[in-house]
Amino acid sequence: MTDAAVTMDFHPQPTAGTARPWAFPAPERGALDNALTVLRCHRPGQQVVAVEISLDAPLDAEPEDLDGVATIMARALSEGTDKHTAEEFAAELERCGATLDAHADHPGVRVSLEVPVSRLPKALGLLAEALRAPAFADNEIERLVRNRLDEIPHESANPARRAAKQLSKELFPASLRMSRPRQGSEETVARIDAPAVRAFYEAHVRPATATAVIVGDLTGVDLDAVLADTLGTWTGNTAAPRPVPPITADDTGRVVIVDRPGAVQTQLLIGRTGPDRHDRVWPALVLGTYCLGGTLTSRLDRVLREEKGYTYGVRAFGQVLRSAPDGTGASMLAISGSVDTPNTGPALDDLWKVLRTLAAGGLTDAERDVAVQNLVGVAPLKYETAASVAATLADQVEQYLPDDFQAQMYARLAETGTVEATAAAISAFPVDRLVTVLVGDASQIEEPVRALGIGEVTVVTG
Repeated sequence: MTDAAVTMDFHPQPTAGTARPWAFPAPERGALDNALTVLRCHRPGQQVVAVEISLDAPLDAEPEDLDGVATIMARALSEGTDKHTAEEFAAELERCGATLDAHADHPGVRVSLEVPVSRLPKALGLLAEALRAPAFADNEIERLVRNRLDEIPHESANPARRAAKQLSKELFPASLRMSRPRQGSEETVARIDAPAVRAFYEAHVRPATATAVIVGDLTGVDLDAVLADTLGTWTGNTAAPRPVPPITADDTGRVVIVDRPGAVQTQLLIGRTGPDRHDRVWPALVLGTYCLGGTLTSRLDRVLREEKGYTYGVRAFGQVLRSAPDGTGASMLAISGSVDTPNTGPALDDLWKVLRTLAAGGLTDAERDVAVQNLVGVAPLKYETAASVAATLADQVEQYLPDDFQAQMYARLAETGTVEATAAAISAFPVDRLVTVLVGDASQIEEPVRALGIGEVTVVTG
């Protein structure tokens, strides 16, 4: 074989292109004649358009003893209209290649639509139909109620869900909606019927208090005309501002064990309340929390996972519960994970040592730099899809934040120093002001946990 016979010609190796600056997309804000607020965001190349509808129907607006009615209403929006039965409506969505989902949370009800841009007018017409004239048929509501009642035992059996339910109950007074399950309890859901769903809809669902966010490649789309023919046909009265109850919480340091005899693992959830995203400390809080437990290289994972092998992972996070321009909103600041039962005591002991070490010595510049790189550097990937951009814009609407909040947030993260991040993390997780919920075998974990002295220990049935 000659040398010529084995010679290969390779294509030139690709080279990196010129780096381009990135910023979170800026929406264009407007309103329809029916007072529906519209945020539109043109994203070239995004042929699947994402639509988010935010409805001012928060959980604390649910009638007394009907917790869960917002969830049932949200699920029923796609279960038939004045023009289509539930089966026909689903078939029409399928013909569009569209998906339609809805859920209820503390800020309100969110309806989400994704559809190829070529089918956008048809899909928006179906969405408008669901919002304008949902059927709320007795048989469909009864089915949704039965489905929800079937879900509740499964949620209670899930250790993470059970821990979250208990932490909310511990932190907030019983009179506050945040203390109770977001989708209702067995007692409250069982009371829900079609008239109750209809009454909640009529009281809270109207275009004047709703916002539509539309994100995707809108090249060649006369969006104004499409909106006028679809969501613009939705009518409703205006509503007086609804009083919002203040958020109060008890974060006295204590431990609650939800007894699960025979459990081989202990689910842990440690938390308290903190500020919402209007607070000037929020960027530092995000950064400090990420350094503590936002990734596999964070302090908690480095000790509990890598050094001690207690767990597959422990995370620290902040989740906004309700936001308000006057700063009366609140977030849940928490640490979550699971450990094997015999090491529950040692794992908690080491977790508290991590928090005390943080308070004594602070974060390092290296930790801060890695966190900024991870949080800011991955943003272009995080917001690669229209759905992720639309969801973030809708979050900002629900939380009364300016349209450029996320863009400014990344700039503020990059400017936040190590000292500020340290102070925010220490303030978020003070060792003597944490409510600890453990879902596990009380007979094995109660005494080791009591010996730690991290708070009064109470055992409840699971």
